[in-house]
Amino acid sequence: MRRLSVFLVVFFVVLASFACGGSPSNPSGTGTLNVRLTDSPFSDAGAVLVTFRGVRAHRSESDWAPVPFADTTAVTRTCDLKKLENGAVDILGSGPLVTGHYTMIRLVVESAKIYQAKSPAGPACASSITITGEEGINVQIPSGEVKLNRGFTLEADATTTIELDFDGDRSIRETGNGVYVMNPVIAILSVTPATPPQP
Repeated sequence: MRRLSVFLVVFFVVLASFACGGSPSNPSGTGTLNVRLTDSPFSDAGAVLVTFRGVRAHRSESDWAPVPFADTTAVTRTCDLKKLENGAVDILGSGPLVTGHYTMIRLVVESAKIYQAKSPAGPACASSITITGEEGINVQIPSGEVKLNRGFTLEADATTTIELDFDGDRSIRETGNGVYVMNPVIAILSVTPATPPQP
């Protein structure tokens, strides 16, 4: 009888721990992911406006999770690559995600335009950026989806920051007759805090 009583106590303690805190293979809680953007810009322009449709992170043994834009009410976010040169950085996305190990980041680039005139004073990234007095040149984007393979671990009540480099010169090329094409070249510069390699 005593052995049965001990078994029942242990069983209910384990059951309560799973109900309250989750299991190691199914972590609970949230952490914050910040995705920041800098640029090696496209040289022959006053402004290069790139509009992003989405930022997502893939968690191991799970699915893609959306990372909210810095303006959480916006469905797109536009960045002027020319304002992100020489070490300048702006927030692309930021928000809470379920804790755990993530394997990659996915960006969706919706559109891009090149202007000879500079964009007005203000932040490099916003829900929208308007340049008046010039129509701008539309840039064709054959594939706007970019997957970045870099693992990181998101801890509960902690912040992980990923800094991306959008290389404008390598991304945009002129094909002739004033037609520009963009194949986004984006690299991960850093992940803070650094995540040890997975076994």
